[in-house]
Amino acid sequence: MPKKALGKGLGALIPVDEEKEENLIEIDVDKIYSRENQPRKNFDEEKLIELAESIKTHGIIQPIILKKTEKGYEIVAGERRWRAAKIAGLKKIPAVVKELTREEIMEVALIENIQREDLNPIEEAEAYRTLIEQCGLTQEELAKKLGKSRPFIANTLRLLNLDDEIKSMMIKGEISSGHARALLSLEDSEERLLLAKKISKEGLSVRETEEFIKKTREDKIKGKTDKEKRNEENRFNVIEEILRSALGTKVTVKGNEERGKIEIEFYSKEELERIIELITL
Repeated sequence: MPKKALGKGLGALIPVDEEKEENLIEIDVDKIYSRENQPRKNFDEEKLIELAESIKTHGIIQPIILKKTEKGYEIVAGERRWRAAKIAGLKKIPAVVKELTREEIMEVALIENIQREDLNPIEEAEAYRTLIEQCGLTQEELAKKLGKSRPFIANTLRLLNLDDEIKSMMIKGEISSGHARALLSLEDSEERLLLAKKISKEGLSVRETEEFIKKTREDKIKGKTDKEKRNEENRFNVIEEILRSALGTKVTVKGNEERGKIEIEFYSKEELERIIELITL
């Protein structure tokens, strides 16, 4: 049977007919455990409590998906519901047990969180990297599975190259992935961190961050040009001094290293003849 693409949704990968009661079973919450490589590492406690209150009132509308193991039941999809059910005091939870390969489990866990936008940008990037490395997928193949563009996958993965402190700021929501992508254009890690802190402190938008980086670059180029110009002027001053000493009169060098002119001053016919004689020796 051909493998279904993740981009079509969780149901496309692991169809669950909720109308057929035989697909559903009640599982003791204490026999269920979280998957070690769950894409999402952080759970908002306040939102879990809100979900727990909803579960107390309405119950669990959508069953979680599990895989039977020697330890019990490993969560494939629905960890938030399981955690909230425990907070709500439920002893059992409706579930569907599926026989899935490791690759399918990883894909299902990833697509569930991405579709519900539960992952922060770093968790999402780490999940992409895990799929690529452990499932042997290329960026192009992963992009097709998720219904995203290859550049989007590549840019998301690039976030993992940022310094740990900046990644921590992203996880906390102090800066966005848009800010982070702008920061990646800076080569100096210290500059990146200073700007990240500025973004967080002053609430800079992504556009303002990009403009700040652009201006910083322009100032650097201008500073470099000014320095080169000063160095060139210094070299011309040395040449002028050498010629002044050799000819015994004021000499001015104008232009640059590729093109210019030398002005030699004289104040009498005799001085002109003396300079000519010196030059033509």
